[in-house]
Amino acid sequence: MSESESLSPRDQAERVALFRAELIGAVSRRALSRGELAAALRALAAERYLPPGSKTLRRFGVSTFERWLYAYRAHGLVGLRPAPRSDRGRARDLTPAQRELLLEIRREHPTASVPLILRTLVADGRLAAGVVSDTTVARLYRDAGLERGVVVDGHTRLRWQADHAGALWHGDVCHGPTLRVGKTTRPLRIHAMLDDASRFIVALKAIHSEREADMLDLVLFALRRHGAPDAIYLDNGSTYRGEALRLCCERLGITLIHARPYDAPARGKMERFWRTLRAGCIDHLGAAMSLHDVQVRLDAFVDEHYHRAPHGGLYGKAPADAWAGATCRAIDEPALAAALTIHRRRRVRKDGTIDVDGCVWQLDQGFLAGRVVTVVAAHAGLAGQPVALHDGHRYPLRPADPVAASRTRRTRRGEAPPPSIPFDPAGALLDKAAGRRPRKDKP
Repeated sequence: MSESESLSPRDQAERVALFRAELIGAVSRRALSRGELAAALRALAAERYLPPGSKTLRRFGVSTFERWLYAYRAHGLVGLRPAPRSDRGRARDLTPAQRELLLEIRREHPTASVPLILRTLVADGRLAAGVVSDTTVARLYRDAGLERGVVVDGHTRLRWQADHAGALWHGDVCHGPTLRVGKTTRPLRIHAMLDDASRFIVALKAIHSEREADMLDLVLFALRRHGAPDAIYLDNGSTYRGEALRLCCERLGITLIHARPYDAPARGKMERFWRTLRAGCIDHLGAAMSLHDVQVRLDAFVDEHYHRAPHGGLYGKAPADAWAGATCRAIDEPALAAALTIHRRRRVRKDGTIDVDGCVWQLDQGFLAGRVVTVVAAHAGLAGQPVALHDGHRYPLRPADPVAASRTRRTRRGEAPPPSIPFDPAGALLDKAAGRRPRKDKP
C-alpha cells in the first residue's frame, strides 16, 4: 500500500461499528459511577447524529448507547458491527415453495432475465402478479450465487498459467468481416496461436477458409519460426480434431489437448486476445480489399502495439518481454517432413488418376488401373511430390494434365505397335525352303 492511500473500512458494517465506537469511545474509557454513567448516556441520547450512508440526522436511546457500551467493552470494534438480518436472502414476500421454484428455474435457465422469469410465472399462473418485485428476485439470485449467465455445475474455476514460455500454445480462429474481391465477396478467417505463459502471438494468418489443412499450415509456420512447444490447446471444432493434426503432434512429441465442449471460459486467454484484436484492428479494417491488406495490418498491430503494450494478465509486463526467455525444442525440416507425411489408401481410376487433397495426380502405369494403392503424401507446405506404393514398389505421381494428354498419341485398340527387333518365324522357314541365305543382322 502506497503512502498516498488511506486506510478505510472494509464494508458498511465496519463503517457503522466505527461510527458507534466514536460515540461511546470517551464514555468507555472513563471510570464512572452508576449515576455518572447514566447521566453521560442521557447526554449522548439528547444529541442528533448522522449515521454512515444516511442523509438525515437521528437520535438514539439510552438503552441503545448502553448496549453499545457493554458490547464494545466485551468484544471491541467487532462487537459494534450490526448483525445481518436473520431472513437475509429469503425474500420474505415469497413462500418457501416459490423461492425454491425461482431458484430451480435460474439453475436450469441461467441466461433468462428476472423480468422474463416473473412474466412467465405470472402468465402460466404459478405466481400472482405483483407479489414480488424484480429487485427482490434479483437479490435472491445474487445471495444464492445465481447471477444471470453463471452456470452452476459444482466446478471451481481457477486462474491458471503455464510454468514457462513455450510450454503451451493456444490455437483458435476468429471470423472477420466479409472481403470484396472483384465482383464477389469472400469470408475472412483469422487463425492464430498464442503462447500461454507470455501471451505472445507465435503465428497469425488471414485466409478465406477454416479447414484442418489451414491449421496444419499455421502449426508448420509456428514450428519453423519458434520450435516445438510441449503442448497445444485447442477447442473441439472439426478444424482441430482431424487425424492428420493428431498424428503430426504425436510424431513430434507434442501433447494435443482439447477443451471441454461448450466451455468458452476455459479458452479465456484466446478470447481476450480476439477482443483486443477486434477493438484495435479488425473493426477498423476500412477499405481492405485483399488478404494481403488484412495481413499487413494484423502484423503491424501485433508487432507494434500488442507485443509491446503492458498486459494485465502478466501484471503489467509486455508479451515480447515475457517471451524473450522462451525455451522451445528445435525442429528441423526432415523431422517436419516425417511428421507431416500421411499415408492414404486410394483406388486408381481407369484413366490412371488419383485424388489427393483436392488435386488430381497421374500414374503412368496402366496396369494399376482399378487397383487400390497407398499414397504417401507430405503436407502442402513441404517439398516433394506424392508416390504410390503397391506390392512393395514405389511409383511416382505427377500432376494430371488433361490438355497435354489430349495431344499424346496412343495405340488404337487391337493395333500392335511396330516391332523394334525383326522376328519372323514363318519367314525364316520360307527362306530356308527357298534356299535363300539367312539374315546377316546378327547380334
